[in-house]
Amino acid sequence: MHSQVVVLGGGPGGYAAAFMAADLGLEVTIVEADPRLGGTCLLRGCIPSKALLHVAKIISEASEMAEWGVDFAPPKVSIDKLRARKEQVIETLSGGLAQLAKRRKVRRVHARGIFVDSTTLQLEGGDASTYDSERLTFDHCIIATGSVPAMPKMFDIKSPRVVDSTGALALADIPETMLVVGGGYIGLEMGTVYNELGSQVSVVELTDGLLPGADRDLVKPLEARVRERFHAVHLGTKVVSLAEDGDKVAVEMDGPEMKGKHYYDRVLISIGRRPVSNGLGLENTKAVVNSRGFIEVDDKQRTADPHLFAIGDVAGDPMLAHKAAHEGKIAAEVIAGHPAAFDVEAIPAVVFTDPEIAWAGLTVDEAKKAGRDVEVAQYPWQASGRAIANGRTDGLTKWIIEPGTDRVLGCGIVGSGAGELISEAVLAIEMGCTIRDIAESIHPHPTLSETIAFAGEVHLGTATEVYRPKRSKAGV
Repeated sequence: MHSQVVVLGGGPGGYAAAFMAADLGLEVTIVEADPRLGGTCLLRGCIPSKALLHVAKIISEASEMAEWGVDFAPPKVSIDKLRARKEQVIETLSGGLAQLAKRRKVRRVHARGIFVDSTTLQLEGGDASTYDSERLTFDHCIIATGSVPAMPKMFDIKSPRVVDSTGALALADIPETMLVVGGGYIGLEMGTVYNELGSQVSVVELTDGLLPGADRDLVKPLEARVRERFHAVHLGTKVVSLAEDGDKVAVEMDGPEMKGKHYYDRVLISIGRRPVSNGLGLENTKAVVNSRGFIEVDDKQRTADPHLFAIGDVAGDPMLAHKAAHEGKIAAEVIAGHPAAFDVEAIPAVVFTDPEIAWAGLTVDEAKKAGRDVEVAQYPWQASGRAIANGRTDGLTKWIIEPGTDRVLGCGIVGSGAGELISEAVLAIEMGCTIRDIAESIHPHPTLSETIAFAGEVHLGTATEVYRPKRSKAGV
């Protein structure tokens, strides 16, 4: 069996690559170990978690309406119906992808692919035995195998009470108590879901702050909210050991607030993800895998092997579905002979907690590390009419600006709907806009999107809702 292009992996990067290659007239085969298309993002990641976060948001908003004199009865959660609805969302989307593949005449092979050499895959498992040959040859292969949750050996105690993000999304039950190990975005998102469903959620994080690496100005409102809603947050605390103890998990911790053993019904391990590059037979090719497990690629997604491309999580940080899809299209275009390269100024990142956090482009910390001078303009949502009307003033919009030119280099937003607002900033950064371009573009009132323009007005000294006149430069 032969195909011009083989895509190894059917996630958001893989199917984007396959569909683009097919649209460009190439013969395409997707090899995917799961019988459904969608990968981690659709089947056990982004989509199901956002479906559950929607439920959590409704529960949270209903409880907060008491401040407006509107009282709702405490929610009654049917875990079976909730699980079924989540699965329905997944099946609807994965079924849609199957139809799109069929209409584009993209062949789907349900099997695991292992490289025999630079132009041959050995097919194992799935439906591999049903084909005339269990080997698939190709002219080019786009590797899109993604990533999996990291699970250190010390935490892998083979207990159903200790789960990773995939296990947490399975919704086996709603535990009375849950410990989230890791204060990153996945742990906080899943902690938000279980907290609103009724669990007593605690978070333990080894570093001194939640969301390590994120802008502290953006994290501050989220941390305040998490501490208010969750049972406990333990920073600067190490998990020494885990052990199953009857119907509980005994967790030994060492930190300023928590020492010794503490017991939980469930423990969610959420300390990051690792690329799926091991066990693919890449040693039989010329592709280079670095010390972190990422396949090295150039700006055209080409590996060191002329037959192989790599995209998405397996090709390096940031591990984001939209970055994978963009890279997949680039790889397909390059294979088809089109001029294409990965050349972006801003890859947006969103943490779908409550409040949401989103950022794109250069951050203040990145500027400092690069020795680059920047100016910062911030607009507090306490001054936003829409935020006040919504009862959610715990937001902030922040621009990173190049001195002299006033070109926008980065943007960060924390607040309700931040993930929907950040796209305007991405476009502005990619187009090389100045802060005046943004501030003088009329935004609808009253909306949260106004804060993007108002933060620009803060920089220009023309803001009306806050009093922050532009400071005169020395000698002027």
